[in-house]
Amino acid sequence: MRESCAWTANKVHIANAAIIIIRFIDVELIVVTGCKDTKKKMKRKQKTHRKLNIRIFCPPLWFSWKLICIFAIDMDIKAYTNEAVQLLKELIAIPSISRDETKAADCLSEYLNQWNLPHGREGNNLWIGCQDWDNNRPTVMLNAHIDTVKPVSSWTRDPFTPTQEGDILYGLGSNDCGGGLVSLLQAYRIMLYRPRNYNILWVASAEEEISGANGFSRVLSHLPKVDVAIVGEPTGLQPAIAEKGLMVIDGYAYGKSGHAARNEGVNAIYEALDDLVWLRDYKFRKESPLLGPTKMTVTVVESGTQHNVIPDSLHFIIDVRANEYYQNEYLFEFLRKKMTKCELRARSFRLHSSSISPEHPIIRKCVERGMQPFGSPTLSDQALMPFPSFKLGPGESCRSHSADEFIKVSEIEQAIETYVYLLDGLTI
Repeated sequence: MRESCAWTANKVHIANAAIIIIRFIDVELIVVTGCKDTKKKMKRKQKTHRKLNIRIFCPPLWFSWKLICIFAIDMDIKAYTNEAVQLLKELIAIPSISRDETKAADCLSEYLNQWNLPHGREGNNLWIGCQDWDNNRPTVMLNAHIDTVKPVSSWTRDPFTPTQEGDILYGLGSNDCGGGLVSLLQAYRIMLYRPRNYNILWVASAEEEISGANGFSRVLSHLPKVDVAIVGEPTGLQPAIAEKGLMVIDGYAYGKSGHAARNEGVNAIYEALDDLVWLRDYKFRKESPLLGPTKMTVTVVESGTQHNVIPDSLHFIIDVRANEYYQNEYLFEFLRKKMTKCELRARSFRLHSSSISPEHPIIRKCVERGMQPFGSPTLSDQALMPFPSFKLGPGESCRSHSADEFIKVSEIEQAIETYVYLLDGLTI
């Protein structure tokens, strides 16, 4: 890994010339006043940064009493992309199935240390603030997850061997959501010492794929107040400004067993039947222009022991996907009042629908860049964020959780550029 430039500020006086050097993580600005020994200094700086782009601006020489030279030395965006891809390859090579992300978190921590980025860690969640933190300013959070699902059996290559073929990088977690993770990290590095009127915070979370208790929920209490978040899920670099929530409900119906031939007992299946038909046919009134209707779907039904015994119990599971108009707690109480023949138990209420106003300044910047806001049917850590957030990341959602998952290097480069565009000059 390339050694990082640490933040320093110093003044050097050379024969009536003042040189002020402000060094960023990867951006260095040198202002030189006076011309004595200037050439020597310029030569040394150019030699030190051979891989960087150097631009020199000099006013006309009729400023005879003073010559001002400004050098803006910016690390090329492709160099940031190369570093992002290298880190992503290392992460792909480390199995990081949900609840087993320790080694991946260790790898990330090592990179952050080499880039001289002091960070916090809670379990397998990592976060970095900024050195100019000011509690009086708003805070922008950049978030992505480090865990992956288990690889499906239809992979035609080793899911833990990063393989690059031209612009395409194959590997488990490359698209969901390693590409977003490393792109946001590079954007954070670029923006860290640029002028901002907000604090910047980067968070890598664990257990996203299972909405686990040791993921974002665990680290949230350690974070400062956040005003808006970008979540780096694969969206084709289009802003998903709304996301459906999720609630899983277990339903139970009870009867009395008996012999099927003698028509004895009370059939638990028939007891639940009216409630299940109502559930199938009911439509909620408030339909979202971005997310569509709130949906309730019975996905599992279990009952009976054998063909000649009247079943005395029935268990079913309801998958509830709420739009931004309905809270999970409200929906659960509504179902309990309507489904009177069944007993309902919600597994959790915490995965709420989330959204951000299309008039938010960062969304307006997205639209100005030609992006098209949309609503996402899939769940992410957004559901656990009690502040405005939206999803925006490289890659495509359809590649997630699929065999031979991949991301394009060009998508990562475009993502870094896009994130920097949105963050640079942002006012919230």
